[in-house]
Amino acid sequence: MKIGIIGAGRIGSNLARHFVGIGHDVVISNSRGPKSLAGLVEEIGGTLRAVTAEQAATFGQVVVVCIPYGRYTELPADALKDKVVIDTCNYYPERDGHDAELDDDRTTSSERIRAHTGANLVKAFNAIHWANLRDRGRPKGDPGRATIPISGTDTEAKAVVAGLIRDIGFDPVDTGDIGRGGRTHQPGGRLYGAELTAEEMNDLLRAGATI
Repeated sequence: MKIGIIGAGRIGSNLARHFVGIGHDVVISNSRGPKSLAGLVEEIGGTLRAVTAEQAATFGQVVVVCIPYGRYTELPADALKDKVVIDTCNYYPERDGHDAELDDDRTTSSERIRAHTGANLVKAFNAIHWANLRDRGRPKGDPGRATIPISGTDTEAKAVVAGLIRDIGFDPVDTGDIGRGGRTHQPGGRLYGAELTAEEMNDLLRAGATI
């Protein structure tokens, strides 16, 4: 699969490492330009290449967005329209600036990004600590295998993302759509940062956990 990653911080770079490691063709970008990623590309090796954000969005069959939420309007929306986009972003008002509709819980950050891009958006990898993403990948059935909650409206897009999560050694748990479901694993949600088994996470969802 061709995967484009926009944002080369801890989440983006570790996902690049995982995806290259299981054989995908991966490009990565950041706000400072491809040359600034030469060290990361050399370190990870394999198929990884550094490109611009526009090129990453155009290249990827799946595009992973790993940028500060406050900069989502800078995403190349035309290139992302109708694509499977993985939203790893979280809204932190102290960093991103206050947004009244998010502060009042009238909408979610993922719904905002979907509206801007027109993508088949799946929220994932936002609730796991970056060090756990780096270190906790395990074979299927391993008791130490970590769980990653996901949410989205498009069932086919969620299936693609769930498959990628399994392939890199984690268990996906579908929380529902990016409205109600996404709230369970955004900051302040019960599943945000939770280190639970898939069974424990599903039990919480069945009990109606949102906060």
